[in-house]
Amino acid sequence: MEEVKGLIDGKLFEFQTGYLAKQANGSILAKCGDTAVLVTAVFNEETKEDLDFFPLTVNYLEKAFAAGKIPGGFIKREGKASDHETLVSRLIDRSIRPLFPDGFKNEVQVIATVLAMEDDNNPDIVALNGASLALCISEIPFDGPVGAVRVCMFGNDFVINPSMEDEEKADLNFVVAGREDAITMVEGEANEVSEKKVVEALKLAHEKIKEIIKLQKELIERCAKPKIDFTPQELNQELYNEIKEKYLSKIDELIFIKEKLARRNALKKLKKEIQENYEEDISQIFKEIVDHRIREFIIKEGKRIDGRGVKDIRPIDCKVGIFKRNHGSGLFTRGETQAFVTVTLGSGEDEQIVDSLVGEETKRFMVHYNFPPFSVGEVGFLRAPGRREIGHGYLAERALSKVIPSEEKFPYTIRVVSEILESNGSSSMATVCGGSLALMDAGVPVKSHVAGIAMGLIQEGDKYIVLSDILGDEDHLGDMDFKVAGTENGVTAVQMDIKIEGLEFEILEKALEQAKEGRLHILEKMKETIKEPRKEISPYAPRVVTLQVNPDKIPNLIGPSGKHIKSIIDETGVKIDIEQDGIIRVYSKSVANLDKAKELIFDYTREVKEGEILTGKIIKILDFGAIVELIPGVTGLLHISEIDNKRIKNIGEYFNVGDEVLVKVIKIEPDGKVKVSRKAAVYGEQC
Repeated sequence: MEEVKGLIDGKLFEFQTGYLAKQANGSILAKCGDTAVLVTAVFNEETKEDLDFFPLTVNYLEKAFAAGKIPGGFIKREGKASDHETLVSRLIDRSIRPLFPDGFKNEVQVIATVLAMEDDNNPDIVALNGASLALCISEIPFDGPVGAVRVCMFGNDFVINPSMEDEEKADLNFVVAGREDAITMVEGEANEVSEKKVVEALKLAHEKIKEIIKLQKELIERCAKPKIDFTPQELNQELYNEIKEKYLSKIDELIFIKEKLARRNALKKLKKEIQENYEEDISQIFKEIVDHRIREFIIKEGKRIDGRGVKDIRPIDCKVGIFKRNHGSGLFTRGETQAFVTVTLGSGEDEQIVDSLVGEETKRFMVHYNFPPFSVGEVGFLRAPGRREIGHGYLAERALSKVIPSEEKFPYTIRVVSEILESNGSSSMATVCGGSLALMDAGVPVKSHVAGIAMGLIQEGDKYIVLSDILGDEDHLGDMDFKVAGTENGVTAVQMDIKIEGLEFEILEKALEQAKEGRLHILEKMKETIKEPRKEISPYAPRVVTLQVNPDKIPNLIGPSGKHIKSIIDETGVKIDIEQDGIIRVYSKSVANLDKAKELIFDYTREVKEGEILTGKIIKILDFGAIVELIPGVTGLLHISEIDNKRIKNIGEYFNVGDEVLVKVIKIEPDGKVKVSRKAAVYGEQC
């Protein structure tokens, strides 16, 4: 077994190999404190030449035993990947994918399995660094290592890899991956933080990345296997030059067709015409010519395929209140990207329950993103949300969450759903914009609007152009996809992926500043449609009233086997959320039902006082008196001597079970037992 150890900002990182999972091409046990992740890398030696993409699969798996838990549910074992596992899998994938050689078509699978976890050290960072090492020591061609850290900001202070509990309190929380010379991936959220602070955070993160790469290199030098020989298949240069010479003018004409589908169909038709003249498949050659030509126009002339300048934002159209039955809705259209976004308000029982290694928790704010095939003019199967949909939804959720009011101010569960109706670049950022419009339309008292924009990059040698509001084609052939969301006051979420080996800070700063300009422009357009949240929520949304009762009275409100609370719900049709601290929230679309439920809750939770006169109900006859229900759940003893001002021999002569009787509370014992008197209530006297 070989291992290396080192302190990164006071935390001990350990990497071991040669002991576990030795049949994998690369295997690393990565540890930080008591958190341990086994990361393996395996590849298929047979190349899949017919593919037009690199078949990389990354799976991050959290095992319940790692935290000393048994999985919940009927089947006591791990099942479908959770959203969190999917998001971490994407995080690792996006960090390592750019570092495989162009043209490599062998299947590669990276599996990161959490074997042990402590709350002090998040396994996602451990897994990401382990993935880099597993690939670096394997035979798989990989231009690593890549290091990763989490950087958080508390006030004005930055902390590297804080505890998972502290992460939740941070004003900025970024996962940053990179090589020694540049950053390759960023993802995270911030509480309206300035672009200047974002850059400071990334620079600090990169310094720590260099330290963790240095540690990785120690192990690589000792036990890395020789890499397999890989030479990418070269294009037929002679054929390339011939096609370019014959058809370049026609290609130049077609690539500037503004509409996406019309442009693609025209280029597809031209490719088919060219193919008829050659036996060799010219698909890759044609793509290379088209992509190179688009990049050339941008880098040399600042000319984009839809005619915009490099900083120009596509035409924006905003609408709200699309359908009255939605609690809130927004339609955001930017160029050929369109998102229909709705907001639905619910009660506490609608919160999403999340079962994770750190325990069960709930979410009262959710953003769900759907990408149907018709949005890009294609036919496709409708399946459960995939990795892309989960990732885009979570990015939008992070961006919008910073303006969502507290539960105390707005006691609703909030679900935002984005249906992408058209897509030509940056549908996740359209979801942010549409979600912000819909939240205001729903009357959610958000602090301000949030907008998002996707930035691109074309770099040739020392020259580069940063593009604002990129199209889908500019994303595919460009060198960067940098999504930035925020308010007028600052950044709330970022996600950056690059296709080159790294991004210099000069470019990063320019992209952030240009993104801010674009964001402010978009925010102004959104404010023209709706400037602030509506004062009233939709008449179709549930109303809510919040009550505070004595926590000791909660058991009485619930009743035996839930009898009392069920009776209130059955009688009024409301939804009721009960907190252990005595806060009760009642939801209903009917004001009358709300009022009735409030009255019943008050009856079950109020306290009787000495001297109080009440109308009770006889629920039991005894030889020496009767038991009277004073209020729901509270009874008192009416002694036979307290019924009348004359002697009574048989209580049955006065009362039957079910009769109502006026009584006065004459004594409450220390143990809570209550004594009442009819005589004192009726005649104003007491024995």
